[in-house]
Amino acid sequence: MATVATLALTTTSPAPVHADIPPAMLAPSAPGQVPSLAPMLKTVLPTVVNIAVSSKVQIQNPLLNDPFFRRFFNVPPGQQQPQEREEQAIGSGVIVDAAKGYVLTNNHVVEHADKIKVRLNDDRQFDAKLIGTDPQTDLAVLQIKADGLNALPLGDSAQLQVGDFVVAIGSPFNLRQTVTSGIVSGLGRNTGADDGSYQDFIQTDASINPGNSGGALINLRGELVGINSQIYSQSGGSIGIGFSIPVNLAKSVMSQLIATGKFERGRIGIVGQNLTPELVKALGLKENTHGALVAKVAPGTPADKAGLKDGDVVIQANGKTIKDMPELRNLIGLLKIGEKVDLTVLRDGATKQITVVVGKSPDEKVSAGGNDNGKDGGTAGGKGLNPKLKGATFGPVQDSDSKGVQVIELDRDSPAAEAGLQPGDIILSVNRHPVTGLADFQKLASGNGDLLLYVRRGDGALYLALQ
Repeated sequence: MATVATLALTTTSPAPVHADIPPAMLAPSAPGQVPSLAPMLKTVLPTVVNIAVSSKVQIQNPLLNDPFFRRFFNVPPGQQQPQEREEQAIGSGVIVDAAKGYVLTNNHVVEHADKIKVRLNDDRQFDAKLIGTDPQTDLAVLQIKADGLNALPLGDSAQLQVGDFVVAIGSPFNLRQTVTSGIVSGLGRNTGADDGSYQDFIQTDASINPGNSGGALINLRGELVGINSQIYSQSGGSIGIGFSIPVNLAKSVMSQLIATGKFERGRIGIVGQNLTPELVKALGLKENTHGALVAKVAPGTPADKAGLKDGDVVIQANGKTIKDMPELRNLIGLLKIGEKVDLTVLRDGATKQITVVVGKSPDEKVSAGGNDNGKDGGTAGGKGLNPKLKGATFGPVQDSDSKGVQVIELDRDSPAAEAGLQPGDIILSVNRHPVTGLADFQKLASGNGDLLLYVRRGDGALYLALQ
């Protein structure tokens, strides 16, 4: 007799596995009652809101760009102009200050919004004011004027451990007040995005879907421990890998956004990299040494003035063990300008203590034609730049210690592009006055007059007249 084995193949993805809340942790509040999260959620749900945003985008029929088509069909000139269409999107938010009506959410929920409406769980709806955003941490603060609000207590995300039970609340697919449960699957996660963002995510298997962005991740005490931000998915829906911004990071950013409307990021002026086993061996370090290797110290920066050198390995910052460069970058980037950071470094086999005063970040950008919210890709500081530069975003010269400002982004149909400016161009002078940096550039390129730009492009240079 032969036994036949049958192998069943399927093209569907396996269902995600979620951790159930153990009954032992949720004892019934009274005899005869079953364990439930409901008592805790009764106080939490009113603090999580639905956010609806609307924005106007320009659309244009590509056939209208064809001169033959316009002549053949006698299209009037006025119809060649782009038309506007209103787009709508949804997200979630968390009330963090009931008295002042502050709502914490994701930057990507509101970054392109012309109008923002916040709807409470009791169906009251309010127009929201955008207080400030920080794209690099994907956080934003709104404010509503309403009575009878409830705020969610802020927890301590530094106390989270892998395996802790958490609950996600938000409006996935506009299904308001949706609650899902799971555990902390990982801490200190970096999704690998190479966009300059600051990442120190809490990973969770609590279901997070489109519309959950900006919602709350809470612990079983009903405290906010994270702001739901991203998911990893090949289908657009949850597969049990979601990412939340730790509340401790959010508190630091939120306080500055409320105070000034923007977040000034600290820097010390180094380029660093992670230690690899090969680098550890080549540098003569002990096995399993972790830290951030300083590849370059920019001249004249806080790190240079403090005595940090190329080849130093930072192993601690303000008493915290540093495992890699992203961790050091996150720690310094969230410090306030003027604060001190105490670094423990390895140099030539010895340990040294170096104190650096945190300076202003070189990552700031300005764009012409921006508004108070910096919605056009720059900061509010870009407001006032010459309209002839509209459509261009400028930042510090990248990968160089050279003076001047660099064209970071450029709208192809903008006046700046039509004048001949190109992405990557480095502007060295405006109207024959040298440009040393962004602040200089903003003063020289303000107003409405003609501009004469001296531009370095690759190995060459040229003058551009914007009239």
